[in-house]
Amino acid sequence: MWQANIFTIFPEAFPGTLGVSIAKKAFDQKKWNLNVIDLKKFPAKSDRIDSIPYGGGAGMVLSPVVFEKAFDVLSNEEKNWKKIYFSPRGRQMKQTDLEKLSESSGVTMLCGRYEGIDQRIIDFYDMEEISLGDFVLLGGEVAAMAIIEGCVRLLPEVVGNDDSIKDDSFQNCLLEHDQYTKPPVFNGLSVPQVLLSGNHKEIAEFRLNQSKKIVSERRLDLWDQYIEKKLRS
Repeated sequence: MWQANIFTIFPEAFPGTLGVSIAKKAFDQKKWNLNVIDLKKFPAKSDRIDSIPYGGGAGMVLSPVVFEKAFDVLSNEEKNWKKIYFSPRGRQMKQTDLEKLSESSGVTMLCGRYEGIDQRIIDFYDMEEISLGDFVLLGGEVAAMAIIEGCVRLLPEVVGNDDSIKDDSFQNCLLEHDQYTKPPVFNGLSVPQVLLSGNHKEIAEFRLNQSKKIVSERRLDLWDQYIEKKLRS
């Protein structure tokens, strides 16, 4: 069973959105597990979990001693899982990263707050700094939920229709085509006629061309990757 270990000072933030819909159903079916560790239960001798940063500056920094005590509650196997710390200076997460994580036994995530964590936690525990994008959040809890949800939906038999995953954005370096449903005309806007034709070959070609158009207009970086991939194949 795939598992996510979460270190946080706000355990009450979980399960959050992980406790609804498909993620909750998969959790209830024991297809994945959530292990939330409250850092406040592992204070240093001063009965605090953080302190002012050396060299001065605003905010408080999580003590490496506190994290060491908390980390020791994990099993030896779990201690060897990939470890992530959420930070605006980190590498941006990609769909391929989620695919690799979902194929592993699990992941350990540290959610920072305030001024962050002691750098020696990152260095000693070989944590990878990960970002969701070029913006700043109050803490890592929302980011952790996003990553977990992205992994859970990739687990076997979690999403009812596996084909829907194959057609997702970022698969094969493309973005998903437009979607339509009833009614066929809404406020003067019609569903593309090809989608009503019943010709599956033409529909597939139409959707592929749409995906190409969208990615070439919105994400030139992905478009270049797509072209390079096609040239290599």
